[in-house]
Amino acid sequence: MALIDDIRLFAQVPLFAGLSEDKLRLMAFGAERRRIVEGQTLFREGASADCGFVVASGSFRLSSTARDGSVRHEGVAAVGTLLSELAMISVIERKFTATAVEDSEVIRINRPLFRRMLEEYPDVAVMVQGRIRANLAAMIDGASGMAGRFA
Repeated sequence: MALIDDIRLFAQVPLFAGLSEDKLRLMAFGAERRRIVEGQTLFREGASADCGFVVASGSFRLSSTARDGSVRHEGVAAVGTLLSELAMISVIERKFTATAVEDSEVIRINRPLFRRMLEEYPDVAVMVQGRIRANLAAMIDGASGMAGRFA
């Protein structure tokens, strides 16, 4: 795919929505495309994460391991989904395993590239911080709603 296609795809990712084409171009130029064949694992739960992935084509089954050892289906990541957004900023472990449901492509955004974007464009850093805070607040609200199940 052409660089312009990657820029259009990034513009659809909620975390990057509203960024100018020049900023998206910088990120797309420094990112790396990877092909993943059906059944191949993109990453495993518990592994150290140093990048995020935008699903460019295909889809990925997301799963995690429960305390009893059973595998839980967490959902499917389709085109335009950003996987492991926090890994682009900080050292974290993968919270799930991502396995290709079909032949797929991802765009890998490594931490140094994303940090460069945040350093060169402080307005982007402020915007990203706000969006991540909103995502975390929504997750906390969702978890609070389940508190009764664990009492």
